[in-house]
Parts: sequence; structure tokens; C-alpha cells
Amino acid sequence: MTLLFVSKTDDPNRWREMLACAVPDLEVRVWPEIGRAEDIRYALVWKPKPGILAGLPSLELIQSLGMGVDHIFLDPDLPADVPVARLIDDDLVRQMGEYVLVTALRHHRRIDEYDRLQRDGEWRALAMPDTATTRIGILGLGEIGAPIAGLLAGLGFAVAGWSRSEKTIDGVESFHGASSLPNFLARTDILVCLLPLTPATENILDKAAFARLPKGAYLINLARGLHVVEEDLLAAIESGHMSGAALDVFRTEPLPTDHPFWLHPRIHVTPHIAGITNPATAVAQVAENIRRVRAGREPLNLVDQARGY
Repeated sequence: MTLLFVSKTDDPNRWREMLACAVPDLEVRVWPEIGRAEDIRYALVWKPKPGILAGLPSLELIQSLGMGVDHIFLDPDLPADVPVARLIDDDLVRQMGEYVLVTALRHHRRIDEYDRLQRDGEWRALAMPDTATTRIGILGLGEIGAPIAGLLAGLGFAVAGWSRSEKTIDGVESFHGASSLPNFLARTDILVCLLPLTPATENILDKAAFARLPKGAYLINLARGLHVVEEDLLAAIESGHMSGAALDVFRTEPLPTDHPFWLHPRIHVTPHIAGITNPATAVAQVAENIRRVRAGREPLNLVDQARGY
């Protein structure tokens, strides 16, 4: 049984080591050294080039190296009859929760403003923010968004979430469906985007969405860059309607060196590091999906190809 590993950013040797322990009889090949294409039954991938997967006639499983699968569905020749599975790893969820906490609390406690006061040599206390009346909104209440919403609610924030279908989370107000999105945005002071990227969610954060947010709202995006119309975000910040943003994902990655986000005083940029797959914690799920497919069973976290997640 052979697995093809395809990624420019993940360490193939580390994955080979982990998989050798978890599935001892599995041969691992690393793209582009695929050998006989007919041998390959499983593909473990991140951003595979279009056409690679269609060239594997014995393929039985396409396993994403991350929680997102939009990078797989960009391939127009993707085999429609091969199951695609997301990687839902507790360690990834924890990392992303940490990122949201750090960025939300930095904004909430006005740390950037204190940084400016320090640079000016000014000793001055700013008005203390009220956690109970600070309204955080989570766009997307799936495997990542739901626990993060609960985490923030546990700190005492007024938390709401928006999703395609209604969700029930203790301490979190639920909005669902397109008709409720305007009301969700209108009650949100700190907006956290954790949506999957689909045709329905691309460009969802545009001029109209930003205008519906209260004055002074703040954006945290660690989902996908294509959710945000970047020029609309810049305009909303420059106009003073929004106070700023913390961005981990962008329409073009790496972010071009001349992009205005780099030097903007009210935008924090990080290089897509909010959640990075750890082979030591993620290998168990990959191994289990291989075992399931071998046994003729459905893999964990199977993607609905019609919905794209």
C-alpha cells in the first residue's frame, strides 16, 4: 500500500517517520518522485498542483494536511469519485484558539494604544474596557469556531456566532442563514472569521459587510484571504469606521512586499501561522482514515464535495 505526500511547506521526512510508526506496512513516496502511479492508493496533500491527483488511477483517499480543503477543490480535474477528508486535529484547534485570544485581548485591552503612549513617553491610563459589554462575533461555528466561541464566552465576553445552520453552544447567541447576517454584524464589536472558503463565502467581508459593523469594530481573520475584499477593509479603516484588523491570511501569499497592509499602523500581519499541522498529533487521524478506507469504511471528517467542506 502506497501513499503519496504532496506539500511544499510540510516536512516529508517527519511525516514519513510518523507514518512508519502508525502504519508500518505503508510505503510513502514524496512528489514528484511518485514511481508507478498505479501503486498509489492514498494522497496526503497541501495545495497539490492541478492534475496530480487525476493522474493516480488507483487513488482511494485524498487526505488534506489541514482543516481547509479549498486548496484541493481548486483542481478542475479532481477525481469526483475519490473521498476527500479534512484534518480536524485538537492541536490545530488549540493553536487557533490561542491566536484569537492573543489578538482579541490585545485589541480589547488597548495594548496598541499603550504601545504608542510608551513610544511618546506618556504615562496615562486609558478608560478600562468592559468585557461583559464587548460583543465578539464568530463567523463560522464548525469544529474550530464552536470551541473558540465557548472559550471567549467563558472569559465573560458577549459572544455570538453565525453559521449556515442553527447551532447551540452554551453562552453563545446563535445566528444562522443569510437573512440573519446583517443583524449579526450589527451587534459585533470584534469580528472573528473562521469560515470555510466556498463560492458562497468568497468576498463575504466587503464594503457592505463592514458598513454594517458598529463604528470602531475590529476584524480578526484566520480563515482564508479570499473572504476579505482587501481594498474595502482598507477604506473602512482609513475612514475611521473600523479601528483596525489582525490578519493571518491574504488573497496573495506570501503577502507582496509593496502591499499597504505591511506598514499600516492599525493592521497586524502574521504569515499564515495561526494554526500549523503537527505530525505528532495529526498522524493518528491520517492513519485511522487509511485503515478505514482499507476496510471499506467512510473516512473521518469526510467532505461534502457539493458544499466544499
